Amino acid sequence: MESIAFDFSNMMVEQLGEEQGIRREEINAMAARGRAIVQSVQNHRHGDGLRWFDLPYQKETLAEVKALARQMAGRYHNCVVIGIGGSALGAIALRSALLHPWHNQLPDEKRPGPRLFVLDNVDPDWLSGFFDVVAPEESCFNVISKSGSTAETISQFLLFRQALRERLGDHYIKQMIVTTDAKGGSLRPLVRRETFRSFVVPEGVGGRFSVLSPVGLFPTAVAGIDVDALLAGAARADQETRHEEIWQNRALLYAVLQWLSYRRGKRISVMMPYSQALRDVAAWYRQLLAESLAKRKNRAGEDVFVGQTPVKALGVTDQHSQMQLYIDGPFDKVVTFLRVGSFHKELTIPPWQTGQSAVDYLGGHSFNELLQAEGDATTIALTEAGRANASFILPELNAYTVGQLLYTLEVATAYSGELYDINAFDQPGVEAGKVATYALLGRAGYENRRQEIETARRRATRFAV
Repeated sequence: MESIAFDFSNMMVEQLGEEQGIRREEINAMAARGRAIVQSVQNHRHGDGLRWFDLPYQKETLAEVKALARQMAGRYHNCVVIGIGGSALGAIALRSALLHPWHNQLPDEKRPGPRLFVLDNVDPDWLSGFFDVVAPEESCFNVISKSGSTAETISQFLLFRQALRERLGDHYIKQMIVTTDAKGGSLRPLVRRETFRSFVVPEGVGGRFSVLSPVGLFPTAVAGIDVDALLAGAARADQETRHEEIWQNRALLYAVLQWLSYRRGKRISVMMPYSQALRDVAAWYRQLLAESLAKRKNRAGEDVFVGQTPVKALGVTDQHSQMQLYIDGPFDKVVTFLRVGSFHKELTIPPWQTGQSAVDYLGGHSFNELLQAEGDATTIALTEAGRANASFILPELNAYTVGQLLYTLEVATAYSGELYDINAFDQPGVEAGKVATYALLGRAGYENRRQEIETARRRATRFAV
């Protein structure tokens, strides 16, 4: 099967000119450092925060995931994921990329598995409305939280547990599958007490790197995605991204080009798929980039305040909303396109000769040609305006190529952490918000933090209209 490709021609001086383009000599100058980065990361791939490197090879876990997924798919009309952040975005990305674009709306006989819903917010109107379209008793629920203390996830768990118990009594436990830490956290004791079926979030695998663990594999396997091919693609990317020579390693090249661009003032990273199916890969990557590389302190404990701001866009939709900014606005962005070589369907534009040139020329072409031309035109317009852009190209859209793409982006993120000299595997800013939530809602052990917040509120000057 074919490999994905990375085309970075439109980031180089040959295309962008001396002022905006990157010279080959700049990349060559990074060769020794690149080799050291690959060696360092690969030598520590079994250490804290890096054990996701081995997820493509989890044969025993994969067999368990597939076995339970087959059981759930045969019994239930819906699979509902209860999670947020890394516990949800991977499943959402895989659902969009690899299932029928209208999977949940298809008749049962045309779907490869149950409908797949991912509930990653606690908006009360949104959650209440869910009960109007999905019957809990016809659904299995996958509760995902490594710590077992994520307020959004646990609150929804309590909501749907009650709904199931009201309808099924103690039999509700058959429909709850919990994915959490092997030993610690608040959910594992409940798994033992209630005898929920469960999967483990592997040690050393953070949420935003967990898409290829049971976190992402189980719900998507229930829905009918080929998780064997997904991991096979990731395994291929693992081999390809170990290469120590910078020109032979697309993950390292992507990391270096983004880092060089950041040093030139390009502090915004746009990911723009030209595929409706890949739109949520951009949302998944947005979290991966933001939580991994946006850090106040470097490894020496010095304030550095680094990190590109990730932006999600979609071709062709956002040609009509964001492209004006990208072409004529500040020179502070790098655009990464996700392109697909061959789509599953060929859809022809019907001809109609009206005497109107804006109508007549389209007939006989295909929507495939139109989308390809739109993507090409956008790269041309950006490049001619001196705007840095590069493309990951999937020869076709399937589980194997998507597995390659996700794993490559994860490895690129790990290499980027070395370039910035920061810890790419913690998220202290997120934790601060979690602690404040616990304090505001009265969780035991957070009384002092609540008192600090209340004192600050009393002293604050309020402005409102």
